[in-house]
Amino acid sequence: MALEVRSRSILRFGTFEVDVRAGELRKQGLRIKLQEQPFQILTVLLQRPGEVVTREELRSHNWSADTFVDFDNSLNTAINKLREALGDSAESPRFIETLPRRGYRFIGSVDGFDGGAGAKGKGQSGEVHFSARRLRWIVAIALFAALAGTLFALNVFRVRERVVGNSRVVRIQSLAVLPLTNLSGDPNQEYFSDGMTDALITGLAQLGSIKVISRTSIMRYKKTDKSLPEIAHELNVDGIIEGTVQRSGDRVRITAQLIEGSTDRHVWANGYERDLRDVLALQDEVARAIAREIKIKLTRQDQTRLAATRQVNPEAYEVYLKGRYTFNKMSGVWVRQAAEYFSKAIGLDGNYAAAYVGLADCYVSLADATGALPPSEAYGKAKEATLRALEIDDGLAEAHASLAVIRADYGWDWEGAETEFHRALELDQKDVNTLQWHAVFLARLGRFKEAFAEIGTAKELDPLSLRVATSEGEILRYARRYDEAIEELRRAIDLEPSFKFTHAVLARVYELKGMFREAAFEWTWVNVGGTYAAVHDAAGYERAMQVRLERLQEESKRQYVSPMALALAAAYAAVHDAAGYERAMQVRLGFLQEESNRQYVSPMWLAETYAHLGNAEQTLGWLEKAYRERASGLSSLKVEPFFDFLRGNPLFQDLLRRMNFPP
Repeated sequence: MALEVRSRSILRFGTFEVDVRAGELRKQGLRIKLQEQPFQILTVLLQRPGEVVTREELRSHNWSADTFVDFDNSLNTAINKLREALGDSAESPRFIETLPRRGYRFIGSVDGFDGGAGAKGKGQSGEVHFSARRLRWIVAIALFAALAGTLFALNVFRVRERVVGNSRVVRIQSLAVLPLTNLSGDPNQEYFSDGMTDALITGLAQLGSIKVISRTSIMRYKKTDKSLPEIAHELNVDGIIEGTVQRSGDRVRITAQLIEGSTDRHVWANGYERDLRDVLALQDEVARAIAREIKIKLTRQDQTRLAATRQVNPEAYEVYLKGRYTFNKMSGVWVRQAAEYFSKAIGLDGNYAAAYVGLADCYVSLADATGALPPSEAYGKAKEATLRALEIDDGLAEAHASLAVIRADYGWDWEGAETEFHRALELDQKDVNTLQWHAVFLARLGRFKEAFAEIGTAKELDPLSLRVATSEGEILRYARRYDEAIEELRRAIDLEPSFKFTHAVLARVYELKGMFREAAFEWTWVNVGGTYAAVHDAAGYERAMQVRLERLQEESKRQYVSPMALALAAAYAAVHDAAGYERAMQVRLGFLQEESNRQYVSPMWLAETYAHLGNAEQTLGWLEKAYRERASGLSSLKVEPFFDFLRGNPLFQDLLRRMNFPP
């Protein structure tokens, strides 16, 4: 969008005068030194007083399109220099108002006139030129102002304290890194900018004691209209990092600026550029610069890690970023595609440790879902990939965390898992995934006090994470604190209704509470699908479930829908009490058995369903099958409430003994 430029050559505001033709800023007749770029921005703002001038308009006016430039940093620097020249401030503006993430507006009164021959005539008549006496007065006032400014700056005789009181230096002890803006203009490059954001978050989180909000909470603010102070308040942070990512051929440029969260005050900005092969060093350079700015003291371990950054194969790195971007979509189909990306990255660079960890994470996820891989295959491949990652880099925290999960969920090696968790947290004490997994691990061993402390730390670092909230709900369920679990899980569903695992955990809690209608509603969505809509009373549940059943019936007219899926939806819709729920569980058995004819179904699903029906013999039979397969989910056997009716059974106790649970 082109800026409209008005034909006024002299513009006045306050005690200032701008001569557009001469390119001069004057205050009470004295010229003030101002660089060309800040001056050009000032003239644009003055010619549109009271109007918002967007950042993009300023970009098109002052920066040519073919220039590979750190625009955000340049603009912020120019605005700061302009405010310094005018004696203005972002916190209490007299002239230039900042509109966060939009642009700027000149809020003072502007008088303008043409500075041609008429102006010269005024000068010749003595109305513009100053007399010698008047000039002496101006010089004297300027000297007095300079002296007063020096006294104020140095706080001589406590002048500054008497005028404005003690100044408070804001310490930044917590940060949120907002999603970096993709400047490529290509939506298909979002994986790259998101990957850079993840890397910057991880790099900062590993430095010193500062709290850095994790990625899943941050990504909720991608392209948000919320102001920075609003975001800072919601995430409870002191500072916010925002910036951009731009690629040009094999070059990558990151700009970053630090904003004080509560005031929206610009603190620092800079830009960094390197070859794509050195992108890891680039990420560390940005993290190190921010750490210096907010006075993080780097430990010897931090310095060693930063110094050890290696080059990467650019093609392998790009494919790896696509894998992480895809994996974060959190569904079985996407996890399989992510595994393909990680495998391709490994094919391009056989020593890419992070890609092996990504592949291991995919296989662990595929072992934990209906219709996924059998446990022996999934965990076997996950372990192989994890051990290879550790062979390449034993200092990779996420690899130790992945190995801990494998040892706990598949190997039932509780001591070995604990050792790996401790090693992972020793290397990166603020990794949310490790904290979350460790919390669930502790809960499954009955160590609830430690589990709640660990999940609390994860929640502080990632307050909007669905995975963390769902894990907290699961831990509360294990601890038989059902009302608190319902509250936490409902909060998570309000954030994002599409995450099925949260609904499955909530359904289990409702079952344990005897809230069968609510449980049937959640299971309908998990097992059958359809649009999820929150309801809050019995009539609402009935309407919603009937609508879901009708939609499924309509869908069956256009494409194949399993008769058992239709029967299960109808059974759930008919639930009004315990007897209705028991009938639905009988139908679910048929549904699961049909599913097992075409894909892997964990025996834990059938064991749990028979437990609902109170059938001890069938429950124990399916638990034994789960034991032989080392099925995912069996690791919670010690604390799982559904099996409480079996606790006194010798066969159940023998199963716990064979799984090596600690007392």
